[in-house]
Amino acid sequence: MAKVEVYSSMLCGFCYRAKKLLEQKGVAFTEIDVMAHPSRRAEMVQRSGGRTSVPQIFIDDRHIGGCDELYALESKDKLDGLLTPAG
Repeated sequence: MAKVEVYSSMLCGFCYRAKKLLEQKGVAFTEIDVMAHPSRRAEMVQRSGGRTSVPQIFIDDRHIGGCDELYALESKDKLDGLLTPAG
């Protein structure tokens, strides 16, 4: 299974939607709450190429984007391939 990281904040509806999709797919992920751990926000911005909004989602250290991008991958049937790499 791929390593999935989600930078989020507690009061973010888009974060909730993204995490819900991952949970429905049975995907374990590491959540990094940038409100609870403000020092991690700079890390998120650097890793995401300057994006400051949450969520920011990474699969196997590859930046996927936010909630909309995650759902776009799902609608194009490309998300499962990223979550369970062939091997």
